[in-house]
Amino acid sequence: MGLLAFLRLGVWMNGLRAFRNGFLGNVLGEGFVLGGVFVIGRGEQGILLEHREVEFGDKVNIQDVIYAVRRISREPLSLKN
Repeated sequence: MGLLAFLRLGVWMNGLRAFRNGFLGNVLGEGFVLGGVFVIGRGEQGILLEHREVEFGDKVNIQDVIYAVRRISREPLSLKN
């Protein structure tokens, strides 16, 4: 990742958007770790949604998260192996 990540236009646009929205928090520490969102279903369902940041500020689509959460099975899990 490193220095090349800071040369991407999207990184600067996301930073500007955060600044305009009032983000002035603590930016000290590991600055090269990107985040992600996973929705994991019950039992054998596995991963229902996987979103990994490609660049800093890459947000997950909230509607995709809601859809994935609604897909989680409500059936009781069997205690049998």
